[in-house]
Amino acid sequence: MSGVKSIHDIERSIIKGYRNYLWSNFIKAIKDFELVQEGDRIAVAISGGKDSLTLAKLLQELKRHSKYNFHLEFIAMDPGYKRENRELLEYNCEMMGIPVKIHNSDIFEVANRLDEENPCYMCARMRRGNLYSKAQELGCNKLALGHHFNDVIETILLNVIFAGNYKTMMPKLHSKNFEGLELIRPMYYIKEKSIISFMNSTGLHALDCACSITEKQDAGMRSFVKKLIEDLQKVNKNVDINILRSAENVDIGAIVAYKKGDRKINFLEEYYKEENY
Repeated sequence: MSGVKSIHDIERSIIKGYRNYLWSNFIKAIKDFELVQEGDRIAVAISGGKDSLTLAKLLQELKRHSKYNFHLEFIAMDPGYKRENRELLEYNCEMMGIPVKIHNSDIFEVANRLDEENPCYMCARMRRGNLYSKAQELGCNKLALGHHFNDVIETILLNVIFAGNYKTMMPKLHSKNFEGLELIRPMYYIKEKSIISFMNSTGLHALDCACSITEKQDAGMRSFVKKLIEDLQKVNKNVDINILRSAENVDIGAIVAYKKGDRKINFLEEYYKEENY
């Protein structure tokens, strides 16, 4: 493929050309949320898309420059890709210097068989479980995923508008089904447009969904929310960062109810405790 940058130039651009857009925001998330510690064994999930490839290079650079001693395992699952998609995944990883370990699965087929009308939800759950299992098999204590800033804020609005709750993607969380494994999202502060720009600069063409069942299917509600945020930014350019900040500035005393575990706590509990009542 002509026009592809060398590994050296790709890695240099992360630290130099994209320092303010990728590297600085990546390091901020690592520090703010304490995502990487001494002795970690981190499995990096590689889908072949722009997000996971960018995450892989960021973590490689972190390992190269960090004071921490930690280990990286790059894992990719082939859930039933067409041959050309599998080859593109392998080619991109080779050209970017990512020593990926690919294992096969029949998740595309199984997800479609279990839910022909909406296989995407089932597929996503099965893929996550498969990656957790592989990470555990490799002795890793963390699984790094390529979710970015836009995924985070879109999830907030998706839940508010379509689910009637207030939740977002957490920067890290403990796995409920795989003991000792923690999920981390090191690109929490990195905007999607920066990832797109970086990947375009490499000269490589990343995989899209690559699903043999729902090729080019519209993402539906997420597409709607993405467009909604773009429209709101025409009125207030800081809408995106304000959505993220809303998840950091929740005033428990100014909401009607909130959940803690399985318990729903109503504002009346505190209201009747006020000494002037």
